[in-house]
Amino acid sequence: MDVFKIEGGCPLSGTVEAGGAKNAALPIFAATLLTGGVCRINGVPDLTDIRFMAKILRYLGARVEQCGPHTWEVEAKDVHHQAPYELVRQMRASICLLGPLVGRLRKAEVSLPGGCVIGPRPIDLHLKGLARLGCKIDIRKGYVEVDGSGLCGDYLYLGGRHGSTVTGTANMIMAAVLAPGTTRIESAACEPEVVDLCQMLVKMGAKIEGVGSHYLKIEGVQELHGCEHTVVPDRIEAGTLLIAGAMTQSEVTVQNVIPGHMRALLDALEGAGLPFECQPDQRQITVFKQDAPLKPVEIITLPHPGFPTDLQAQMLALMAITPGLSFITERVYPNRFMHVPELLRMGAQVSMEGASAVINGGGRLYGAPVMASDLRASAALVLAGLAAEGTTWIQRIYHLDRGYEQLEIKLNRLGASVERLSQDALPSDLIEEG
Repeated sequence: MDVFKIEGGCPLSGTVEAGGAKNAALPIFAATLLTGGVCRINGVPDLTDIRFMAKILRYLGARVEQCGPHTWEVEAKDVHHQAPYELVRQMRASICLLGPLVGRLRKAEVSLPGGCVIGPRPIDLHLKGLARLGCKIDIRKGYVEVDGSGLCGDYLYLGGRHGSTVTGTANMIMAAVLAPGTTRIESAACEPEVVDLCQMLVKMGAKIEGVGSHYLKIEGVQELHGCEHTVVPDRIEAGTLLIAGAMTQSEVTVQNVIPGHMRALLDALEGAGLPFECQPDQRQITVFKQDAPLKPVEIITLPHPGFPTDLQAQMLALMAITPGLSFITERVYPNRFMHVPELLRMGAQVSMEGASAVINGGGRLYGAPVMASDLRASAALVLAGLAAEGTTWIQRIYHLDRGYEQLEIKLNRLGASVERLSQDALPSDLIEEG
């Protein structure tokens, strides 16, 4: 395993480009199962999760080839319906295979994805939706077995305890596009990544109305064809890079962004007093060095268009060095605060009150050995390391590689000092502490 060694206090400057969105690319890869035609997908980030998905599609019988650094081609002429545990367990997002397998083959057998460090992520709304579409569902020995021989359009409501289900919405859309009749989905997730999936499916011949809203109307078609599609930019990676500029009081320009996808983050940064400029026509955002200390904020994570849960940890790191009391409440995954104990080791002052973090910011952060627990917690620790005094060692950065392509290279081009080293390079006294 690799570790990061970060020397804090380096000012950043320059331009960096965000990649394609992992959370859009994964369901788009799954959607290629809906046709026997060739699908060419551009702008795909080079991530471990993408390689896992490619491996699963090959197991199912598809031809999957990487044609360039960020371009893949998938041809699913003859596929079967079983996705085994040994593959699915490596990535929760593989549950989004359920919808396309049912839509294309009228049957699916997919392993339940298992637990997650950020809290329960049940698939009950996925199964409820498939049942409404006429499917028979059986859960046996850790697998979801779906008989979709009776698949037909119907009315679905996908609202859940913490809002609309993103992956559940993607699954229902992919099942419905080949279901006879009309499917109406109410309380559909409207994240940009769901919109991107719909736009690709329309290119493939699907009939979907209401894209980008909480209400979708889908007229089932008999078959879909291949297409070429470019994945939407990653708003979470872009937000992480903008926050990196803010934490180091630097001027940083992030390219390949759609500012309209990032309104909640930009509103929070504006409330904190961070100067920035959006240039939608050039698809870029620049954050500037602030002349005065930032101000504390109050944030509640919500489904889109609310503040994204995937930027909660990074924003908490920024508030840890912002003078005053900030409040961050997590409404999507209430247990998603595994980064807090590690930030405390670096000198942050944070107390937890249920699903809310109270941050008494403005103090200094100090380099320390820390342990990454999940993807976005990893990003928060990297940001804290950039702003900290001294050296920060981050273990388990394989979490980071699931969602950020060569983050250390991008940061170093801006002037950071981030080294990717073998676990063997970690000082022995830090191994004992970690």
